[in-house]
Formats: sequence, C-alpha cells, structure tokens
Amino acid sequence: MAQRLQGRTALVTGSTSNIGRAIAVALAKEGAHVVVSGRDDARGAAVVGQICEDGGRADFVRADLDGTAAASRALAEQAQDLLHGRVDILVNNVGIYPPATTPTTDEETFDRVYGVNVKAPFFLTQALVPAMISAGGGVVINLGSWIARLAVPVGALYSSTKGAMETLTRAWAAEFGPQGVRVNAVSPGVVVSPDWDTATDHPGEVMMRGTPAGRSGHPDAIAAAAVYLASDDAAFVHGTVIDVDGGRTGVAVVAV
Repeated sequence: MAQRLQGRTALVTGSTSNIGRAIAVALAKEGAHVVVSGRDDARGAAVVGQICEDGGRADFVRADLDGTAAASRALAEQAQDLLHGRVDILVNNVGIYPPATTPTTDEETFDRVYGVNVKAPFFLTQALVPAMISAGGGVVINLGSWIARLAVPVGALYSSTKGAMETLTRAWAAEFGPQGVRVNAVSPGVVVSPDWDTATDHPGEVMMRGTPAGRSGHPDAIAAAAVYLASDDAAFVHGTVIDVDGGRTGVAVVAV
C-alpha cells in the first residue's frame, strides 16, 4: 500500500511527547521526512530513534518557542535547512496549560501562555507559508481544543488561546487557500498520555462519562486526523476544525 505522504517534509512543534509525538510518528510512517522539535534533547532523540527504527526519516531541532518572532524564525530556518529548503507540512502543536483560574492568573503567566500558544505558531506560519506558496502548495495544521467551545471552570486563559488558533485556522484558510496552502485544525477532546499511571484514575475520565465514546482518547486518534488533513485525501478540505473528542462537544451528554 502506497504511503500517503511519500516524498513530503513536515515540521511538528512540541513533538517530544504525547499528541505531538504521536503526530510526528504517524506522519513519518506515511513517508514524510519529519523534523521533531521541542525543549528536551533526550526526548527528541527518543522520538527520532523510534521513527528511524520503524524505517522512517526524522531529525530533531531543539526549540523554545517563547512567542518571539526570532524564536519562530530560527526554528523555521533550521527545519528548512534539514529538509533541503522546504517544509511541506507544518503542524502547530506546541502549547502549555496552566491550571489557573482567572483570579489567580498573573500578567507574566498570561503573556507566557499567549506567547507559546498563539504568537509562536503565528510567527512560525508567517515564516514558512511564503516558501510553501512559492513551491506550489503546502499544508498547515493547527491544534485547537474542545474547551474552546465547551467551557470548563478552570482554564479560561488556555481555552481562549485555543479559540484564537481555531479562528486563525479559518482566517488563514481564506488568506492562503487561494495560493495553494490548505489550513485546517484538529480539536482534541480528553486525551490521556501513554505515560499516565494506569493504576490511578485520570481526572478527564469523569468528563467523558455519558459521551458516545464513554472514555478518554489516545494520542494516536489525534495523529490519524492530522495524517488525513496532511494528505491528498483532504484536498477539498479548507478552514475546517475536526473534532476528535469522543462526541464530547457535538453530542448531548447523558448522566450516568
């Protein structure tokens, strides 16, 4: 069976663990040469090692995407150098979630969360999309969140950043789509990291009670959606946010 992303290149931010790691591995399995990025050298090397052991191609770039344009441009330049001048697929996955309420959020935290979750992907997209256009096309995939549309009591700051990314998805689709660059997003629901201790209950499981899935999701489910959006199977898909959340946002929850 032919690999859907054979001959293409990809950069996945925040891809040394959890959802980002799953996306990087999945893109590589479909034939893409992937640049893994994050702040942890050891974790980055482990992801690259996994991909290479499976017969894929990957490189690691250490990046601290703090929201400055300089940090995003530096990552873009390093990724382009490793990928022979072009990035066909950009996955804006990096994000941080401070478990703070509005009264307990200080200005430093506010700026840091918006810097990582919104400014960093904004300037990274700004740095990479022009080359995609010149090359004849490309794909940008953003990561949203189910709590951008179904509010929870803790996480106003984080959910607002994900709402911003979902809005940018539609705006960029309008801006770049006519020039050959497709922009879409995946909105994960409650996802449990494979590193979670299975001997203890994950707090997100409570939120999934009464949903069609009835349980939390695995990072591979998000990765599968990202592969679809990156591939030609989604050639007619623009400005869409795909909910991969076990039905949490789209279906009435039945009390159990």
